[in-house]
Amino acid sequence: MSIEVKPLNAIVYNQEKVKMTDVIAPPYDVISDDYRDELEKRSAYNVVKLILANNNTDINDENNRYNEAYKNYQKWLEDGILVKTDKPCILYVIQNYEKNGKKITRKGFIARNRIEDFANKNILPHEYTMGGPKEDRLNLTKKCKANFSQVFLVYSDPEKQIENAIDYTQTPFIDVTDDLGVQNIVYKIDDEKTIELIEKVLSDKTCLIADGHHRYETAMNYRNYINSSDNNDATNYVMSYFTNMEDDLLIFPTHRILTKWVEPYVLIEKVKKYFDVEDYTFDGTNKNEVKAKFLQAIEDESKKQISMGLYMKNVNKFYLLKLRENVDEILNEYEVPEVLKTLDLIVLHKVIISKELGYTQEEQMAQDGILYIKQESEAFDMIDLGKAEASFIMAYPKIQDIKRISEAGERMPQKSTYFYPKLLSGIVINPLD
Repeated sequence: MSIEVKPLNAIVYNQEKVKMTDVIAPPYDVISDDYRDELEKRSAYNVVKLILANNNTDINDENNRYNEAYKNYQKWLEDGILVKTDKPCILYVIQNYEKNGKKITRKGFIARNRIEDFANKNILPHEYTMGGPKEDRLNLTKKCKANFSQVFLVYSDPEKQIENAIDYTQTPFIDVTDDLGVQNIVYKIDDEKTIELIEKVLSDKTCLIADGHHRYETAMNYRNYINSSDNNDATNYVMSYFTNMEDDLLIFPTHRILTKWVEPYVLIEKVKKYFDVEDYTFDGTNKNEVKAKFLQAIEDESKKQISMGLYMKNVNKFYLLKLRENVDEILNEYEVPEVLKTLDLIVLHKVIISKELGYTQEEQMAQDGILYIKQESEAFDMIDLGKAEASFIMAYPKIQDIKRISEAGERMPQKSTYFYPKLLSGIVINPLD
């Protein structure tokens, strides 16, 4: 068992020519069309013009996003907007942010790691992926021969050897705050002693893919596509961000939103077959106060049993759902592995969405009549604005459950977790040629 980590042959923005605030972006899969337009207006060199150049994914069309990204990438290299670092390096990233009035710091580093097949069990996935995004990212990688964003990996080191070895008094290489108010302080690590320590600490670890499953599987597909006979070829590695499980690791749920019409009281009766239901009634004056109590109750109850929330259109109530019945018989019908039976999303998808509401697996994978929403506020807003019929509000996932499921060789449903904060694109590029 071993994870092989190497420094990056890094390509970075030339900060003498651009302001980092103007060129960073979140990962491509959380960027809406409107937000992409906003990012493009900030700077002609915003990284969105590499990771999400336009909406055209037709590889037979000359104006597709992959050709546009390649032209931008090459031009920026020629014009010195993007430059290579003097030496191979590892970038150490400190993210400072505030959530629910609490100040939190997450530390990690960006490096290259050898791509491992999942069968080796050195790198563990925890979610299923979808073909469309992987095809899109593979086309981009083939054209540009670079990783523009990182895979997010989690390891465990209670001694915090890497964190304790970093010189926090050095001048940051980058210090930039994103649109969500997350401060990203980046140190460039290029001394051999620290790099060797990082390589050694990771050498006997197992890593869990926290975020970026599509990016990781794309890297596997690109490696197989190139099929280099050189063991040290750059295509055998992928750019990843590593963070210690013992650090402040905040994981948000991804909520399930029904957009296909369902009569509210029919839905609640279906739910009551399996769940004890507790009402949180509100009016125009106390809605926010009641919502806060409702959300806290979901978290409190989920520590004792499978619990979640439900909010429906045109109903002035929030519903706390606490699993009452043993649903193993239904889960066995769907051949759910034992290790997944205690997962709230599995119970929701199999018992309510599949069995009671009749959604097919294909509809759920394609998000046909059901959406997977990361932002809690959006899950409520879609109901209030009449854009959806019902929102299932999920409890915060627990890293121990994710680790347990991954180690058993199983995966959670697609779009189960949302590790916060997201990693920025634009900090560094990993060339593959």
